[in-house]
Amino acid sequence: MLKVFADRGGTFTDIIAVTNSQAIIDRLSGHTERFLIVPLTPQQWVIVYKLLSENPRQYQDAVIQGIRDIMGLSTHEPIPHTAIEVVKMGTTVATNALLERQGDRVVLLITKGFKDALRIGYQNRPDIFARHIILPTMLYEQVIEVEERYDAHGNELTPVNITQLQQDLQAVYHIGIRSCAIVLMHSDRYPQHEQQVAAIAEEIGFTQISVSHQVSPLMKLVSRGDTTVVDAYLTPILRRYVNQVASQLPNVRLMFMKSDGGLVAAAQFQGKDSILSGPAGGIVGAVQTSKRAGFNLVITFDMGGTSTDVAHFKGEYERQLDSEIAGVRMRVPVLSIHTIAAGGGSILIFDGSSYRVGPKSAGSNPGPACYRQGGPLTVTDANVMLGKIHPQYFPSVFGTDGNLPLDKDIVIHKFQQLAQEITTATGNYRTPEQVAAGFIAIAVENMANAIKKISLQRGYDVTQYVLCCFGGAGGQVACLIADTLGMKQIFLHPYAGVLSAYGMGLADVRATRVQGVEQPLNQDLIPQLIQLMESLATQAKSELSQNQSSVASEVIQKLDLKYEGTNSTLSIDFDSDVMVMHTAFIHEHKSRYGFIQPDKPLIVESIFVEVIQKMDTPEEPVITRTRPLESPPDPVEIVKIFTAEKWHDTPVYRREDLQLGDLINGAAIITEKISTIVVEPKWQARLNERNHLILQRIY
Repeated sequence: MLKVFADRGGTFTDIIAVTNSQAIIDRLSGHTERFLIVPLTPQQWVIVYKLLSENPRQYQDAVIQGIRDIMGLSTHEPIPHTAIEVVKMGTTVATNALLERQGDRVVLLITKGFKDALRIGYQNRPDIFARHIILPTMLYEQVIEVEERYDAHGNELTPVNITQLQQDLQAVYHIGIRSCAIVLMHSDRYPQHEQQVAAIAEEIGFTQISVSHQVSPLMKLVSRGDTTVVDAYLTPILRRYVNQVASQLPNVRLMFMKSDGGLVAAAQFQGKDSILSGPAGGIVGAVQTSKRAGFNLVITFDMGGTSTDVAHFKGEYERQLDSEIAGVRMRVPVLSIHTIAAGGGSILIFDGSSYRVGPKSAGSNPGPACYRQGGPLTVTDANVMLGKIHPQYFPSVFGTDGNLPLDKDIVIHKFQQLAQEITTATGNYRTPEQVAAGFIAIAVENMANAIKKISLQRGYDVTQYVLCCFGGAGGQVACLIADTLGMKQIFLHPYAGVLSAYGMGLADVRATRVQGVEQPLNQDLIPQLIQLMESLATQAKSELSQNQSSVASEVIQKLDLKYEGTNSTLSIDFDSDVMVMHTAFIHEHKSRYGFIQPDKPLIVESIFVEVIQKMDTPEEPVITRTRPLESPPDPVEIVKIFTAEKWHDTPVYRREDLQLGDLINGAAIITEKISTIVVEPKWQARLNERNHLILQRIY
């Protein structure tokens, strides 16, 4: 049987498969340049595989192709469902559709008089000194104003004008729109009118009907409306992708990662929950593997080909209710992830006076210049130029036919040209390697600033944390990032290059529910909160009962509290004693903002309930030392890398040659089948009993 965990990223698709099939292992053993095989037990193995996300000449979908490659099937052979136990995956399909504005056509149905409410929004000014304000693009194409109205206390002021609504919906349906977002005033508390409108839309034939009191049952018309529109915009395209994958995997249990870090059955995967599907898998993988290694204070650092994602962990997953992703406001629980456009594929630009890195990416097609497809210079190329990436330690999967190694010669040629261009424009002579190092320094500073935003700027001492570094490009800059931030330890899992995929296998099945409250926190409110939470927990358990899983093992209850008259909420564990929650809020507010307002009452803005079902997760083997302790590992060769403004003679080690207790002082390079780790000067690497690589700063 085969368990498959996959992350379809912007540049690469990462796959981890757990199998007990000796036949599969025997066949793949002849292709070790493409597949990493790790024994878990004498009868069970882990297979690690990486392939380009976009390669239309060779395959339609990277995940399906990866499964075929592992099982040794041709493009036209059906995948035998009896051989696969489960497929868990994250996908960027919805994220890309949002970024590129390629979702389905949507009509917005909103209370009469509020046609432009979502466009007006909150009048935010991200750039307060900009004289030319660029409004965000709206995802909906048409607007229907529904003649109806409840007041804030649930009194029906105007019933739904059914005749007019039917005519308006029919007209929109005739021009080809099949997706609608229904957002009516006060429907988070009084949903009857939305239910009426949804029933009419269903009768007419709309195939996607997103209703705000179900999508985001919280107060605030604008954020509830934005979230509902996103769901209507993305769910159809996501559903088509899910159905396409499911059609290739008939009768296989298929699960997807949600933005909140939980798994959900394919049939229940919705657009509003899919935006951070891939990055969420990385956070889960980083947190769970770090905890196994004994670290409880973690900064996760995921550097891929297109972007870098960072997150903070201090005992529990951090989530945020309000977020803006790809220029779109949303109000659903998502993992708190800060993303910047800096990855291995970020394009290097000299604008005549200064260096710039990104935000544009070369992606996987054409990719960096070294990919042999005519791409521009990128961060990856800079590391090739500096000797931190060597083609002989990367799989030969590049070029138009996908069978050539990285091209170092074109990288050197392009950097020589760029160095000459910089000298001509500025009069300052820079060698090609100094130019490459300058671009890397800018990229490192950008990524370090992203970490500061989620740690130092929120009152956390980042020097007390471990930097859990992963992603295909993470190991190349890990020490530089830690040096910039003053961090002392770096944690690198053996699957660091594909940790987002591994996180799919470590994740639990989760169902979350939120409900607006907006009432003062006092002891009299507690019975009402308990009743609401029990109701939400019942709904969540009902969702999980459809998931072929056992009884729920854990229920988490939280309140979003704020001072009266403010909008900044903090998430606090629910307790039947009001004073316990009050004390927790005061402590968190003081830590986060540096002050408290003891005279102001607290308001319960919303409640949050999460039901968790534990799943079987892959174990990690314990390794033993077979080489004498006084015998150090032998490098496979000595190369030169450019760091700290000079060239260093640098030993190259294969990670599989390292054993428990080995110490490697930088500068050094540790190569893996799926990534490269650069140990900078003043850093030391050691291996623990779980094959985890720990990098320690030497003072």
